[in-house]
Amino acid sequence: MAVTMATTEAEEVILSELDQLDNMEVLLFLVIKKRMLMWMKASGKLSAASPDQLSMASPRVAGGKLLGCYVLQLILNVMDSKWEYGSSSSSSQVNVAWKERVKGWKMKEKSIVPTSTGQSNSERGGSGDIDATTDVVVEDTFLHLSTSSALFLHRKICDIINSMLSIGGGYFLCLCFSYSRHDEARQPLSRKVSIPSSRINPYRMVIVLRLIILCIFLHYRITNPVPDAYALWLISVTCEIWFAISWILDQFPKWLPVNRETYLDRLSLRYDQEGEPSQLAAVDIFVSTVDPLKEPPLFTANTVLSILAVDYPVDKVSCYVSDDGAAMLTFETMSETSEFARKWVPFCKKYSIEPRAPEWYFTQKIDYLKDKVQPSFVKERRAMKREYEDFKVCINRIEENAKKVPEEGWIMQNGTPWPGNNSKDHPGMLQVFLGQNGGLDVDGNELPCLVYVSREKRPGFQHHKKAGAMNTLVRVSAVLTNGPFLLNLDCDHYINNSKALREAMCFLMDPNLGKYVCYVQFPQRFDGIDKNDRYANRNTVFFDINLRGLDGIQGPVYVGTGCVFNRRALYGCEPPVKPKHRKAGFLSSLCGGSQNKCSKSSKKGSDKKKSRKNVEPNVPIFSLEEIEEAVEGTFIWCPHAISLSIARSKSDDEESLQMSQMILEKRFGNSPVFVASTLMENGGVPQSTTSETLLVEAIHVISCGYEDGTDWGTEIGWIYGSVTEDILTGFKMHARGWRSIYCMPKRPAFKGSAPINLSDRLNQVLRWALGSVEILLSRHCPIWYGYSGRLKWLERFAYVNTTVYPITSIPLLMYCTLPAVCLLTNKFIIPQISMLASICSISLFLSIFVTGILEMRWSGVGIDEWWRNEQFWVIGGVSAHLFAVFQGLLKVLAGIDTNFTVTSKASDEDGDFAELYTFKWTMLLIPPTTLLIINLVGVVAGISYAINSGYQSWGPLFGKLFFAFWVIIHLYPFLKGLMGRQNRTPTIVVVWSILLASIFSLLWVRIEPFTTKVKGPDVKLCGINC
Repeated sequence: MAVTMATTEAEEVILSELDQLDNMEVLLFLVIKKRMLMWMKASGKLSAASPDQLSMASPRVAGGKLLGCYVLQLILNVMDSKWEYGSSSSSSQVNVAWKERVKGWKMKEKSIVPTSTGQSNSERGGSGDIDATTDVVVEDTFLHLSTSSALFLHRKICDIINSMLSIGGGYFLCLCFSYSRHDEARQPLSRKVSIPSSRINPYRMVIVLRLIILCIFLHYRITNPVPDAYALWLISVTCEIWFAISWILDQFPKWLPVNRETYLDRLSLRYDQEGEPSQLAAVDIFVSTVDPLKEPPLFTANTVLSILAVDYPVDKVSCYVSDDGAAMLTFETMSETSEFARKWVPFCKKYSIEPRAPEWYFTQKIDYLKDKVQPSFVKERRAMKREYEDFKVCINRIEENAKKVPEEGWIMQNGTPWPGNNSKDHPGMLQVFLGQNGGLDVDGNELPCLVYVSREKRPGFQHHKKAGAMNTLVRVSAVLTNGPFLLNLDCDHYINNSKALREAMCFLMDPNLGKYVCYVQFPQRFDGIDKNDRYANRNTVFFDINLRGLDGIQGPVYVGTGCVFNRRALYGCEPPVKPKHRKAGFLSSLCGGSQNKCSKSSKKGSDKKKSRKNVEPNVPIFSLEEIEEAVEGTFIWCPHAISLSIARSKSDDEESLQMSQMILEKRFGNSPVFVASTLMENGGVPQSTTSETLLVEAIHVISCGYEDGTDWGTEIGWIYGSVTEDILTGFKMHARGWRSIYCMPKRPAFKGSAPINLSDRLNQVLRWALGSVEILLSRHCPIWYGYSGRLKWLERFAYVNTTVYPITSIPLLMYCTLPAVCLLTNKFIIPQISMLASICSISLFLSIFVTGILEMRWSGVGIDEWWRNEQFWVIGGVSAHLFAVFQGLLKVLAGIDTNFTVTSKASDEDGDFAELYTFKWTMLLIPPTTLLIINLVGVVAGISYAINSGYQSWGPLFGKLFFAFWVIIHLYPFLKGLMGRQNRTPTIVVVWSILLASIFSLLWVRIEPFTTKVKGPDVKLCGINC
């Protein structure tokens, strides 16, 4: 009430002050208003203060510049609302008078303000791309008014403040606080923060310098062949050219790295104010699992518990667990998890604990009493820990029983056989554990929805592995809850930051940015990795450097987990077209400039149809066009357009409505409920449907034949055609013009487990590389796909590098073999060690190291993490990537499908990091082991030859030894992995050691070190008597 009174009286004071102005002063004020609005929009200084800065504890602010800024904004609002429409508290005659005066002033302003610029508001950056720089156009006609304008504005603001203070200090401070809170809620929910120029500019300069040095080095190498070792020279030059191309593809997408900040307080002020119904968007969360014996069910249970306890309105969260192995073990685990959640969720929310996965909460080595002032916390924590231990015992007992499968199969508690006894031939199963009747915790509060889903599988159907399971979850969630946003998590990735969903909503629900965002990707962080991270499991260079670089272009690639999607983007809808700004330059178009090829609004419909014919048929275009046009050409779809078209068709032509419905069913499948859900842009389910109807329809959409003849997996949902469906799905979205966001909150949003064993790690890398090779050999290869879309060129570079990097294994393997060959044959890839060759080589290596150092400087990545990444790039390149290339060729050319192994995520049972030392033999270990052996043998042979040949042979030896040691040092973590624990040397290592000794002995005899070689006359020339 006080706020309302203060606001009304303040507006009356402003009106009375403005009423005393003459026509010239009002005209001047209108000009100031226009210029100030442009300045405040461009500089972002419209309201730089938070509500705390205008609190009752700081009344001195009322007389400062900050208050002046708010009063100015209030003046501008009054001028917009009161002058345009009239004051409600004034008489009608005054309103008419004010309207007439303002109309006359505006006519005078238009006659004075030049209009020859020819730029619309959108072209000046009014409501365009939020990342673009807004152009502030100041009319030259009014430049001479700058000093007088400032004095006039200062004088009027002071007069208005003095008049307002006469209302009453309490009312006025309450007004300022209310206005500041209202203005704070209108501010952007996130901010893009560029890397400081003192850090990024030297980095860019070194990249350009390195490119120049690389060109000089390659020119020297190509123009200086080695006649006596031509084959070695040709191989080395070919490898170096490929390495240069690979470096360009990897380096330049990191040209524009950015950071992002989110404002959770503004999100709450706008959408989730206390005491009012929450306006936050609903989120459907997907958890996927296949084999509970390889993916421990306790991990899955912890992931689900962290989801149910997330800091988000309970009626806005739904959790869907996909059991693609139809295991009764997973079903029973979810049943027990739903019961334990009734106790765990209220405990988490009552004491705001982090993380909210009980396994990791109770095992973390921190002071759990920190910031917990409630005296009952210790008692309840101990009780909850006992409850969790009982829960673990129950899950472990179920897991042990599952290892002994009965001959007749599993029997459920009601005595009927388990439908999933045959994991490759079973009906669809769906069970709602929470969210219906009885979905309450121990305190009587509602719990989020928890649904178990196992899609139907039958022989003769292609099920598309994880991608097919995710598309099943998209459909069943749309039928049951239909949240506008989706989060997908692997079964071992739990929510580590309970505010993770709110972090994502700061981007997806931002009024300006959200409509262009297809997904928000979070970095992957891992638990249970040894301190040294021997096999680069954390992958910090990729997550903290590469993806931050892509965020400055068109957004990061989708990495398979920890990603919040816009459901409309998954449905194949194209993003809104951004208004055009000034013409972008070449560098802007590469990095972040608009590549909008849409026609202007003034063009006729014939121009639109003509431009649509030039669109590549592989890139779907979904715009606001009439759905009837889809009958003749490419299907054009958008929920809003379809709803308008169907509504119009009801009154116009019943046949057109039936045709539209047929097109929708052909695209999405023959489920009326699901098709209806795609038309609801804000989510939710139709009120006319019942729970029974929804459950029947949900069973229908998870049937194995539902996708036949539809666009699932080709244009909508997760895209089929690769075991790494994540890269392919993200690429299709970016090709349509969407952008993605990389969110790195201070507390990691999600954490998971990683395979710390060498063999498991290599098998994981093999799966990723195999998926990239499949994309490279498919029609969706970024080298030739999607040029008619809106994909930025540097973003395309990143996707090309993502698909071609396994090919680097072939030149890498050859290049790592060259040092040993040179040492054994006493030849080299460089004709002679000249001054130019030395300068080029040294400069190139220095530029490589300086680039790495500057990358670590702006990204915060440690030198140990950077070095581990370099080492594992060589280890994975000569092993997993090499096998992936050949397996991919066999699959595409010969049709031989290779099944990848699900990465084991076993826990440490024999002590900390016991799995690290477990040796598991695999064919992937052979190439790097062979490289180690031949390079070690080459080093010994080269040194022996130099000792035997004299002082002059030591000079050329150093170059060969440098390259050999470069290979050995990079493979050192692999060598440690082969050795295992110091007291447990594997038998296979003994076998390889014997082989190494045998090869070395033969070479030793052949070289004959430390023996003087006597050269005599040629017997063939002088005969037997010479």
